Amino acid sequence: MQGVRRKRLDPSRKVQIVNTGGQRTIVRLWRDAVSAGRPGAAYLTETAPGQWREVAWEEAAAAVNELANGLLARGVRQGDAFGIVSRTRLEWTLFDFALALVGGITAPVYPSSSAKEAAYVLQHSEAVGALVEDETQLAKVGSLALAHVVTVDDLDALRAEGVAYAREHPYALDEAAAAVGEEDLYTYIYTSGTTGPPKGCMIRHRNYYAMTSSIERIEDLGLGQDVMLLYLPLAHNFGRLMSLWGAYSGFTIAFCPDPYAVADVLPQVRPTLLPSVPRVYEKAHTAVASKLEAASGLRRRLADWALRVGRRASALQQEGKPLPRSLALQHRLADRLVYSKVKERFGGRLRIGISGGAPLAKEIAELFHALDILILEGWGLTECTTAATVNRPRRFRFGTVGPAMPGVEVKTDAEGELLIRSETVFAGYLKNDEASRAVLMEDGWLRSGDVGEIDRDGFVAITDRKKDIIVTAGGKNLAPQNIESSLKSSRYVSQALVVGDRRPYVTALITLDEQEVARANGDVQALVQQAVDEANRDLSRFEQIKRFAIVPREFSAEEGEVTPTLKLKRRVIEARFANEIDGLYA
Repeated sequence: MQGVRRKRLDPSRKVQIVNTGGQRTIVRLWRDAVSAGRPGAAYLTETAPGQWREVAWEEAAAAVNELANGLLARGVRQGDAFGIVSRTRLEWTLFDFALALVGGITAPVYPSSSAKEAAYVLQHSEAVGALVEDETQLAKVGSLALAHVVTVDDLDALRAEGVAYAREHPYALDEAAAAVGEEDLYTYIYTSGTTGPPKGCMIRHRNYYAMTSSIERIEDLGLGQDVMLLYLPLAHNFGRLMSLWGAYSGFTIAFCPDPYAVADVLPQVRPTLLPSVPRVYEKAHTAVASKLEAASGLRRRLADWALRVGRRASALQQEGKPLPRSLALQHRLADRLVYSKVKERFGGRLRIGISGGAPLAKEIAELFHALDILILEGWGLTECTTAATVNRPRRFRFGTVGPAMPGVEVKTDAEGELLIRSETVFAGYLKNDEASRAVLMEDGWLRSGDVGEIDRDGFVAITDRKKDIIVTAGGKNLAPQNIESSLKSSRYVSQALVVGDRRPYVTALITLDEQEVARANGDVQALVQQAVDEANRDLSRFEQIKRFAIVPREFSAEEGEVTPTLKLKRRVIEARFANEIDGLYA
């Protein structure tokens, strides 16, 4: 790869290897990874625009050990929670592994979080410290009086402390790592609730170990020579799993801290695996469809022919049937003339795209597969440590989220809610037994909150969402009630319905308190904008309302829009005011 250079290791640095036995811990996962003698790079990190440096497994192992010893030197011990407030980058992953080695519990915070949200996670988890990326993130935690605050720029100093500590206490890290058990907590991942503050999912070491080993049992999904481009936030369970899977499987991960730079980075890294929320695929789909539509003459006829060939091949592949010789020859020709041009958008080597975090439109997956780009959609939730189902490279069905993962059971109850049972089901919500009991059933099944159907072949289709969580097109989860309550705190707002599910940004439908508006005798649009600005003030960027529409009447029980307990019927209202909502996204 052009622009990639290797760093020589200091031969005096010794890598400690811990006997982890049969314990299914992240300690074992990491130690097995670095002792496997893998020849390829563990990671790629961008040192300058277009310049990527390879990080060998041995170099990564030395860094993790030094960081872990540095944490021990500063008094961080088993059971201590420690926050990470940073974008997706190498230091995040190495520090996470270091915390695991000493038995710490990582409490990640989205870098886009407000100071109020960051404070909640760190205080609720009783974090003893935080790793922050830069001055902007440092400002969010500066007033919390944490015992340990480390910036990314401070990590070299922490590693130096670790080298000195290991010299004086050569067995301390071995002892700390050996004390970590599979039932111990590895991380808290905070997920939005329907009401109130976010809930901290307690995820054990064995949960993530079982999740990574389940992925590895899927034939041809990951190969040792793969290169994955990872831009997903590591504070999210999807991105975190990809990071752990890379170590478990042995492929290379290239970190992209800026999700808006993905299009620029793809031709540089040329990944073979691309885990993503649907938004990236949606944007690429729009660009490709527009280009195909704009073609004329011979190019248009060639593109139409190639798509017909691709759709015929796709239909057979979905049925698990081989391509007839004549169709296979046409497919190879179409690839040379048409498909390869589209593939270049993804770097030219993409083997599999993985979509999760939000629903992917069926037509998007179908078009890309007709262009010989396979996108596999999966489904799950933080409470089951990421994934419960996923389509397979050799067994997929567009419009579904695939069959159950290896080692995972999925079924529906009498109301159609999808239930999950596996070793990956979490330990419950931190300091919230009531919420834990609501989702964890006595016989080991987890309530997903999603309604779905399972066909005779085991493919799962999600048909509804029982819980009122909005998942944006970018894969961000948010609780609409919290934002709506904030909006309704304005005296000018009577009712508010937040919209954004599968959409690129958040909008709102607002009804007015006519008496208060009349009393103010001002510009109505300005008054509502003031309420929106107030609500946005303490929200993360992805939660903030970008546009709103004032509807001419109250949502009412008479119109079937409100329940007897005055809860808004979201789907009814969204259907009734579909034109207004479409206008907000025009």
